[in-house]
Amino acid sequence: MSAAPSLFQRLILPGLAFKAVVIGGGYATGRELVEYFMPSGPVGGLLGLALVTALWSGICALTFVFAHATRSGNYLTFFKALLGPFWPLFEIAYLLFLFLILAVFGAAAGEIGAALFGLPNLVGSVALALSILVFTALGQESVERLFKYASLFLYLVYLVFVVMCFTQFGGDILAGLDAGIPATGWVSGGITYAGYNVIGAVVILPMLRHLTSRKDAVIAGTLAGPLAALPAILFFACMIAFYPEISQAALPSNYILERLGSPVFQMAFQFMVFVALVETSVSAVHAVNERISAVRPRPIGIRTRLAFTGALLLAAMVVADRFGLIALIANGYRMLAFAIIAVFVLPLLTLGVWKLMRTGSTGAPSS
Repeated sequence: MSAAPSLFQRLILPGLAFKAVVIGGGYATGRELVEYFMPSGPVGGLLGLALVTALWSGICALTFVFAHATRSGNYLTFFKALLGPFWPLFEIAYLLFLFLILAVFGAAAGEIGAALFGLPNLVGSVALALSILVFTALGQESVERLFKYASLFLYLVYLVFVVMCFTQFGGDILAGLDAGIPATGWVSGGITYAGYNVIGAVVILPMLRHLTSRKDAVIAGTLAGPLAALPAILFFACMIAFYPEISQAALPSNYILERLGSPVFQMAFQFMVFVALVETSVSAVHAVNERISAVRPRPIGIRTRLAFTGALLLAAMVVADRFGLIALIANGYRMLAFAIIAVFVLPLLTLGVWKLMRTGSTGAPSS
């Protein structure tokens, strides 16, 4: 007889998995934070991130409740229950998301290799691709262990980073907050950023297999927001010390690290960013593998996972090499946000709520 799911598996693991999806190349490097929050000024950027936290918590909680009620262990089952015959609309949006983030992460990995070791960008991208192949090929248990241990490492590195920044640049951070810069555009920035990243709530549905009740779903979803957003809020606060010149840096994290003057920690932080890239990529690809398994008579094996993941990565790396990190984040993500809001968020807040209201605390909503 299998052991009952632990409190960590039920309530914390989904939030860590969601964090793994959203942290990615632009968040971990600071590039997304610059793109969507720095134009609103120091205070406006923090307000935008607070809005993101609230939106993520609310949508994750509702997503997890709907998934639990419909017994959806992958996004295919989820969207058949939510959208009925229109479920392929999400499939199209998700493929766009998948290619875009893999391209962004490939570009980010290349930037890290170039910044730290002077290597050609292709080397960093290939290292990322090989890491993704290994974890996705090994299946569900491997992915869950990655989220657990990589998250511990990530939070520790961010904590050290924040302490170092506030110790050396605390006065500049406070000065930036007191500068009286107008807080404009933070609502639209927050909605856009939350909009395309909230797709992570359905990407991580395989991690909800440990939920035992609707209460678990609500708590896990609510915790997902702060678990995912707290590192971003702290990171943004550190960037305020270098406002506005940091906006031009392809790798804002490296920009700050060079000024901290610790080569050892700089290496540790950039390795953490690389781990974050692996986390997000693995979660996104693993969701597709689970979706494929759902329509096959038996789960797909290592060879199929390797072949499918390899084909995806090859196509995405070509896109990364063609466009680069800054252009991909600035242009592709805004289009993706509208698509995700249209085919996931709005239907969830309308059809999803209506279907849940038609049922009790158990049983699946009718499609």
